[in-house]
Amino acid sequence: MAEQRSRRSQNGSSRNSRSKLSGREAIERVRADLPQLLGHRVESILGLESADDNGWTVTAQVVELSRIPHSTDVLGAYEVTLDHDGELVGARRRRRYYRNQADSDD
Repeated sequence: MAEQRSRRSQNGSSRNSRSKLSGREAIERVRADLPQLLGHRVESILGLESADDNGWTVTAQVVELSRIPHSTDVLGAYEVTLDHDGELVGARRRRRYYRNQADSDD
């Protein structure tokens, strides 16, 4: 990820401390950085919330174990926190479940 940060600053896509990261940019950053951290691809984005410190909290669904049939895939819901510059400052798995498992209302 350090290489990515240096590439971003070299090609001018890094943000200065006064500009705020947009929600779209936060999602793009999570889609790029989380697979490198976990070793699994992001299948979908489940949620996006603005954090108190002008950063973002993005909830991403990840296929942790692919199976046949696909309805038995093991999925994980990860909550990822980004600061106002778009740097990943926290990530944790909130839930692990089978794809065919009915969602319970919390």
